[in-house]
Amino acid sequence: MNKKLVKTLAALTSVSAMTAMCTVTAFAEEAAAAPEQPSTASMLISTLALPMILLFALYFIMIRPQRKAEKETREMQNSLQIGDEVITIGGIVGIVLRVEENTKTVVLETGSDRLKIRMMQDAIKENVTAREAKEAEKAEKLKARTQPKITKE
Repeated sequence: MNKKLVKTLAALTSVSAMTAMCTVTAFAEEAAAAPEQPSTASMLISTLALPMILLFALYFIMIRPQRKAEKETREMQNSLQIGDEVITIGGIVGIVLRVEENTKTVVLETGSDRLKIRMMQDAIKENVTAREAKEAEKAEKLKARTQPKITKE
């Protein structure tokens, strides 16, 4: 058992000696053929490249879609019409009775008891009537695409 241990230790020491020689040789070669130092401009560009790429990714993944959604919501709020069924941020469902452009308010009628609420246009989260119209239009387009065309011969 001692012979196996001695052989293993001898093998390990020879491998570590060879690794050390290769490392010293590699460092000597690198020192002999050392390239010139990179310029300050190239160092600055390489340092700023990753943060700039991350900022662009952040813009296209998070900021741009949020702005697009805000713009669509603003357009929906400005295009409210009398008779539209809407849902407010607080969850109130009602029908628009009056839109006051100068004060940016709307009057909603809610429930069967005809309760009227006056609120800001910014509090409107969704126009149910417009959403249903868009869904019906999409369904018609999909139906028109999937139906086979019958030709008369």
